[in-house]
Amino acid sequence: MKLSICLALLSVALCAGAENPFYAAGKFVRDAVGGARDMLRAYSDMREANYVGADKYFHARGNYDAARRGPGGAWAAKVISDARELWQSDVSGRGAADTAADQEANAWGRSGGDPNRYRPAGLPSRY
Repeated sequence: MKLSICLALLSVALCAGAENPFYAAGKFVRDAVGGARDMLRAYSDMREANYVGADKYFHARGNYDAARRGPGGAWAAKVISDARELWQSDVSGRGAADTAADQEANAWGRSGGDPNRYRPAGLPSRY
């Protein structure tokens, strides 16, 4: 009896340490949800700051924060960024050059680049 309990506990411990596809899928989803929150926080901060020239900084920061969570966060950041830029280019009429610059900042942040590269002088330090 004791041997069977020990074997059961050992097998549970070994399975918990093995690469579990359900665990990996759950982590991806958690990272994606967290990445979406990071993107929303960057957008909210951008709206609150209302600072001319800070758009690219907030793009890079949102993507950077989301991608640091892992593959799920990076995926969420790409989907949200691409959707926003598609909407912006179709609806707002800002043009292809602005969309390309935004996408450059998005990619920079997602690849781990320092968002401060796009930080405008005078933006309050809380952002």
